[in-house]
Amino acid sequence: MNHPVEISEKKNNTYLIIIGILSVVIPVVVAILMFIPQTGKLGDLNVSFLPHLNAVLNSATAIALVSGFIFIRKGKKQYHITAMITAFVLSSVFLISYVIYHYQAPATKFMGEGFIRGVYFFILLTHIILAAVVVPFVLLSIYFGISKQYQKHRKIVKWTFPIWLYVAVTGVIVYLMIRPYYS
Repeated sequence: MNHPVEISEKKNNTYLIIIGILSVVIPVVVAILMFIPQTGKLGDLNVSFLPHLNAVLNSATAIALVSGFIFIRKGKKQYHITAMITAFVLSSVFLISYVIYHYQAPATKFMGEGFIRGVYFFILLTHIILAAVVVPFVLLSIYFGISKQYQKHRKIVKWTFPIWLYVAVTGVIVYLMIRPYYS
């Protein structure tokens, strides 16, 4: 029989504090990179390939998320765990790549006009907001899953999954829309 791992309240609180700190620090670092240009701080490092890599990472994350959803619906718990850890690792690599790119490269401006401009900025704005919002949801979902707090895990993933999937998919859409404008 599969019993939940006993976690002391003190240890549980420590993990929740760490998750809370990361949930604030990660969006703040990303916001700083968006609003304070850091171009060229890494010397001549060519990061022009990173937006393309980021689109691949976001696509793979979306595939891993959908796979994990399908696996858990089919009762394939081990496959679900593997898919979700894969999604988390891919998202983490994306975040590192995104930070490096925005630390090194100048911002790319979307030059589309008319209706498509409004569509682009709507998708971009919702993507950015939800990317910040999803951080604590993902961290808590992973933590509750790993610590076998399955009731809490099931409650939070009802929110985490659609938000995380939206962020991954819209990340690819934003890339495809702005791709023609990369230098």
